[in-house]
Amino acid sequence: MVTKRNRKRKRSKKSPRFKLPAINWLRMLSTAGVAVCLVGTYQLTRWLMDRPIEAVVVKGVFQRVSAVQLEEVLSSYVETGFLSADISAMQKELTHIPWIATADVRRRWPASIEVFVEEQSAAAAWGESGLLNIHGDQFVQDATHLPAELPRLSGPEGAETVVARRYFQVQKQLEQRGLSARSMTLDERGAWVFELSNGIRVRIGATDIDRRLERFFLVLDQGMGAGPEEVDYIDMRYTNGFAIGWKSEKAGPHA
Repeated sequence: MVTKRNRKRKRSKKSPRFKLPAINWLRMLSTAGVAVCLVGTYQLTRWLMDRPIEAVVVKGVFQRVSAVQLEEVLSSYVETGFLSADISAMQKELTHIPWIATADVRRRWPASIEVFVEEQSAAAAWGESGLLNIHGDQFVQDATHLPAELPRLSGPEGAETVVARRYFQVQKQLEQRGLSARSMTLDERGAWVFELSNGIRVRIGATDIDRRLERFFLVLDQGMGAGPEEVDYIDMRYTNGFAIGWKSEKAGPHA
């Protein structure tokens, strides 16, 4: 039998209580206050130091880049403050000027900006109006003037680096023999032709390029049996020999 006392005991049974950790509100408020003070101090200091830019100093040797080009890029940035000026964006935009290879922009306390600029070095002309640097990268596509002393390179679109590397390779070998190449062409079929400074054209073809070049330099070292003024072209596209085209008449293959 269930007595009243037992029913009372069942009703009086309590649910378990969960004890939450005590929160130190004073400490949290104190920490938050310190953080707010630090942020506020930083912002105030930045505001006080972000004074107007008083001078922009540009350093470098300039032959192709004009002061007007630099001013067009820098003018919008120097109107901002000393600290708020976007140095990274400034550098990136400067390198978009065709003849600039690298640009390094730095802040100089208390209110100056220093710009160090290095110009591109033109190593070859590409096509009708392009210019390549020493790495074979085309940095100007529509030059109004191509220096006469630059070698003329040409080839399919996108082959600038490949042609430039091959040219530099051949040129190095020629310089050791007192010669130079004034032009080099890679046609759509992959065939190579270059012209020496003495006017002789050298046909290498599209296969066995390195082996044929090696044989060509051997021909130069051994002599062609005639002066260069008599030679029109040298054709290295034969399997085991070569052909010399004379200015007066054409010659057959040579062993």
